[in-house]
Amino acid sequence: MAQPGGAKDSLLLQLNTAKEDTAKIRLLLKVQNVYANKNYDSFYYYLSQAEALSQKLRTDWFDFYINAGYSEYYYYNNDYKKAIAYAQAGRDVAEKQNDLKLLAKSYNNLAAVYNRFGNHKYAINCILKCLDISEKTKDSISFPVRNLTASVTYYNLLQFDKAIVYAKKAYEFGKLFKNDFAIAMGLNNLSASYSQLNRLDSAIIISEQQLAFAKEQEDAVNTGYALINLCYDHFRMGNNAALASYADELTYYNRSLPDSQIIGSIRNAFALNLISQRRYDAAKIQLDSGINISLYMNNADALENLYQTGAILFYLQGKIKEGSYYAFKYDSIIRAANIKELNFYTEELETKYQTTKKENQIKLHQAQLKQQSALNYFLLACAAGLLMISVLTYRNYKHRKKLQQAKIDELETEKLLTATEAVLKGEEQERSRLAKDLHDGLGGMLSGIKHSLSSMKENLIMTPDNAQAFERSIDLLNSSITEMRRVAHNMMPETLVKYGLDTALKDFCAEITGSGAAKVNYQSIDMNATAISQTASVSVYRVAQELVNNAIKHGNASEVLVQLHLHQQEKLLALTVEDNGRGFDVNSLEVSKGIGWKNIQSRVDFLKGKLDIQSAQGKGTSVMIEINT
Repeated sequence: MAQPGGAKDSLLLQLNTAKEDTAKIRLLLKVQNVYANKNYDSFYYYLSQAEALSQKLRTDWFDFYINAGYSEYYYYNNDYKKAIAYAQAGRDVAEKQNDLKLLAKSYNNLAAVYNRFGNHKYAINCILKCLDISEKTKDSISFPVRNLTASVTYYNLLQFDKAIVYAKKAYEFGKLFKNDFAIAMGLNNLSASYSQLNRLDSAIIISEQQLAFAKEQEDAVNTGYALINLCYDHFRMGNNAALASYADELTYYNRSLPDSQIIGSIRNAFALNLISQRRYDAAKIQLDSGINISLYMNNADALENLYQTGAILFYLQGKIKEGSYYAFKYDSIIRAANIKELNFYTEELETKYQTTKKENQIKLHQAQLKQQSALNYFLLACAAGLLMISVLTYRNYKHRKKLQQAKIDELETEKLLTATEAVLKGEEQERSRLAKDLHDGLGGMLSGIKHSLSSMKENLIMTPDNAQAFERSIDLLNSSITEMRRVAHNMMPETLVKYGLDTALKDFCAEITGSGAAKVNYQSIDMNATAISQTASVSVYRVAQELVNNAIKHGNASEVLVQLHLHQQEKLLALTVEDNGRGFDVNSLEVSKGIGWKNIQSRVDFLKGKLDIQSAQGKGTSVMIEINT
């Protein structure tokens, strides 16, 4: 926690005369904490001195606090890998020492790092463990910060009612234990949660309380947070005078903020103030600056707000195309956050679980193989005088070893297929989610804009030139809606989910033919006889898509035949794609680095199917795939 100036001076005086012992390490860590949220260069300087002295004295007593300090330093310098590595090292130290209070603190630190870098599901797991241990140890002095972290976590999970409950607890415990940081940040989280629930009057009152407290404590970071929140909420309230006042005050504090992540949010607050004054060009300059800084700092939260403000800026000027661009960028940030969360959690855990399971089975068989080898060697030694018995024993050993190795190879293959399945499922799930987001989110927004423009047209008197420009804008918007729907349909065709593979392929071929790119004929035989699994249907559909696109794009084909045949007796599904294109040398696929053929091969391997390619220069291409149903 930040210390008053007098306490800092006193600690520095003590440090000048301190001996090279463990007491000096404690003193260095106290001085380091003085600079938290104020000057992280000085913070790092005293922390590294504490680490060097600890290593010199060969003591591990302070390892937890040193790791926690480095985690905090890299946390504020936006280095996720180092921040999480030091936080995990601190947890390992706490577990080794069997210190439950330190273990609770380590889980709080891990939750804080996961929160900052977007891994919210890991964060909630860590903070719930932290709160559980804190309750068991009755470590009440830690309750302010622990509840504060819980508030941040639930806020990031968009559970604002729970965020308010824990923010209030952090604030009350902060007052009880005189924890200034928990008081200020508790107020900050309360204000932000009320704002998200559109309770703007409450949000503004809390932010003003936070601002007064932060100024009293000379806390530049929380002063900046409070001013930014006040600018945002007064803009939404339409109170331009208050907005201008807080933006001017924020200009002063902008020079002394140690947390570089906040700069993009400050630029956004300045832009909102300029928009309220209709100084649109100046607002655009602030937005561009904030976006460039936030992209460099990889600050997705700030970028989300900046793109939203950009959409507002251009819509207010009647520049629909530019406003739609920023609205799309805002939507892209939301989608990117979901993808990031998926990469952090769902696919990683599912794949890791299946892979670990197969690896354990492999290790078990390898152990059995070693035991069998030892037994066979023992039998050979005992039967040294009997050549025939020795030969038979050796052959028996080789045979068993071959069987065990075959089992190991089979499990290795299953492990790769499991990983491939997880990747393919994740890809199709993400395609489906993105298609839904595009159709329901961006599609709804564009349709709403179209409706608004059409309504405006009825109530405006325009010159013929302006009317013509207005009509062109509506036509452009119609084209954008059509293109968005085409992209969404291509990502995950609705007919594939609702009506199955046969109908989806028929629609796909008809769509290609209708576009004029090539004439694609589709034939299906006995496809109504047996239901095909969703996983197999998606994979076969993607393979057919890739083969038809290759025929048109790379083979320059004018006619393509797609045939789907279900052999009931053999329980075999056959997909054939033939074209009249220029063909190619099949042997070139062995050295090809194209992603398309690799994707086709991966999907066929995943379905345990067979792939046969026939082609030659100038003679077209024929590809047949057989899959067991």
